[in-house]
Amino acid sequence: MNTSLSLARGAALPVADIPVVPRHRAADDKAMLRTAADLTRELNPPRPAIYWADLIASVMIGYGALAIAVSAAATWLVVIAGVASMLALYRAISFIHELSHIKHAAVPGFRFGWNALVGVPMLTPSFMYEGVHNLHHAKTRYGTSEDPEYLPLALMKPWTLPVFIVVSALAPLALLFRYAVLSPVSVIVPPLRKLVVERYSALAINPSFRRRAPDGEAKALWNRIEAAASLWAIAIVVMTATGVIPLRAFGIAFAIVSAVAVTNQVRTLVAHLWENEGEPMTVTAQYLDSVNVPPPVLLPALWAPVGLRYHALHHLLPGLPYHALGEAYRRLSAALEEDSPFHQSNYRGLPGLVGKIARSTMTLR
Repeated sequence: MNTSLSLARGAALPVADIPVVPRHRAADDKAMLRTAADLTRELNPPRPAIYWADLIASVMIGYGALAIAVSAAATWLVVIAGVASMLALYRAISFIHELSHIKHAAVPGFRFGWNALVGVPMLTPSFMYEGVHNLHHAKTRYGTSEDPEYLPLALMKPWTLPVFIVVSALAPLALLFRYAVLSPVSVIVPPLRKLVVERYSALAINPSFRRRAPDGEAKALWNRIEAAASLWAIAIVVMTATGVIPLRAFGIAFAIVSAVAVTNQVRTLVAHLWENEGEPMTVTAQYLDSVNVPPPVLLPALWAPVGLRYHALHHLLPGLPYHALGEAYRRLSAALEEDSPFHQSNYRGLPGLVGKIARSTMTLR
């Protein structure tokens, strides 16, 4: 077997001596970037009918199944309805990602509708992601200490992965405390308000991230939505404490929302390879550090809904609405050569991705 590659000038370099550029340090592939932009340009406009139909269907199934789960006597029915509710509410809440990207005038009323139907009831209003997620897409911030949604998880200790997953199960309790207690108290305690805005008002995983306080129209909108979420959280606490909401019903609802949070955390764990140690990355490097789990695999439609199964493609084309990602992926797969970096971010499914990052944490460094 030939163990060398011929160079342009006729010299030979052993394969073992050829430096392998890590994915997170790859230079931009201009051909891929140009092709991606050219082939998907007309797919950019969001289609309001799809957004509304998808959201309303998800909400109806989610809350309908939740009502069955908390009222059913048979354990098997509680479990089936609970799983259906979790998957539908997870899909509904995932639209917060779209809200951080679409121009609100393009889908009139959608932000208000989503907050009324999902954001406030689930205590995850849109301001917790808007103004935060866009930093994750900034070319100079992605993968750095200034990225609110990035940690080098693949380079950390093995115990960090189970902790990363398990802690998310407490998200419903943390959100209830944040809006029922911290929100109203922080109104009269300015130092606490600063802490709440900086530390407890963003869906972020980077513990060093500090959020800036909003101003102007954004602040007014934030205050209105937060007031609604606070009133709802206080109502939940009062109704549970007084028996209006039975403890059994509260426990089942808590378990369903907790399962939503855990599922999303597992998806987050495999959304990237998490191999960057803090240096700025090119767009191609960001793409290669992200993950696509395309068809024909079916399960990602459940654990990575609303286009999140095309997470790498989303980092390549962040302006594309979720309903256009499938078509964009098909076009680029057909147009780009097999050796294009485009095909290097495709993976088969969840087990392999979890295994990959787990093995990486166990590698001695």
